[in-house]
Amino acid sequence: MLEYFQRTGLSSKGGWQIHLKTVALLAWFTASYGALVFADANSWQRVLLCASLALAMAGIAFSVQHDGNHGAYSKYPFVNRLSGLTLDILGGSSYIWRWKHNVAHHTYTHLHGSDSDIDVPFGRLSAAQPRHYLHRFQQFYLWIVYAFFVAYWHFFEDFKQLAQARIGNTRMPRPRGWLLAQLIGGKLCFFAWAFVIPCLSHPWWGVLAFYGVTSTLLSFILILVFQLAHSVEEAELPTLASHVKRVPRAWAVHQVEATVDFGRTNRLLSWYVGGLNFQIEHHLFPRICHVHYPRIAKIVEQTCAEFGVRYSVHGSCLGAVRSHWRWLRRMGEPHPPGSKVTGH
Repeated sequence: MLEYFQRTGLSSKGGWQIHLKTVALLAWFTASYGALVFADANSWQRVLLCASLALAMAGIAFSVQHDGNHGAYSKYPFVNRLSGLTLDILGGSSYIWRWKHNVAHHTYTHLHGSDSDIDVPFGRLSAAQPRHYLHRFQQFYLWIVYAFFVAYWHFFEDFKQLAQARIGNTRMPRPRGWLLAQLIGGKLCFFAWAFVIPCLSHPWWGVLAFYGVTSTLLSFILILVFQLAHSVEEAELPTLASHVKRVPRAWAVHQVEATVDFGRTNRLLSWYVGGLNFQIEHHLFPRICHVHYPRIAKIVEQTCAEFGVRYSVHGSCLGAVRSHWRWLRRMGEPHPPGSKVTGH
């Protein structure tokens, strides 16, 4: 990979491309919010504006805060921190997210007990998780659970993890000083623009209704992009015996085989999801800005072929959705075919 950047003379960070994209996404968010709250619109127009706002928020989460909190946005730490704080404006906590995502998820990808991203209420996404009778139907009902992901995050999950000082099996130091001020300030800012300001000119029940529409759509967008890269049939996920503490393969190999790319030739999709459809490349090189993923994917795929490492790609987003549905069905069966326990 170093040879690629030396040959092209490019920086591994985003440069003007990510800056222009940030301006476009923030302008989209501002225009959608301004029209939704202050414009004279009927109910159906406001529903469309809610959809526009949700799409803009997801775009910021994929492309701005994600690279910023990974240190991939800029070579300047202050700029990375500033772009990472956009997550706090969207109602999350960049401090908790860095522990949850950068540490727990990227280190222990899809491993039960360590990667809390696979802990979906009423769901079973790994053969290592206990199975209950209800899971037999999860390929049908879990889509409804997905709709509450953002509201659960806004009102409960961050506060729970802050109180417990733990994410899965990963201990997280509670934020203090400026970090705590950022967390509290971000939450207050979010609740102010999402609820207080709209209630000044709209009935509270209308504000809650349109929050519900926005958060539901935002939930589906965010969680599907994650699930299509991890919880699909093509992802090879070892099920460790209880006494086994290490994955029996190299970290890089695990990252490649536990993640799946999708829709790589769809340029609009790649732009919108911040390159997260190139999930393999992201897991291998999280500090490289996503604008480079389409060009380095061929290098990664070729290297995997040379070393006999399984590299999986879905040609389309729809194909990945189908694979996720089949994975949910498989994990709901009493004895998923092909499941293995490693470490005996």
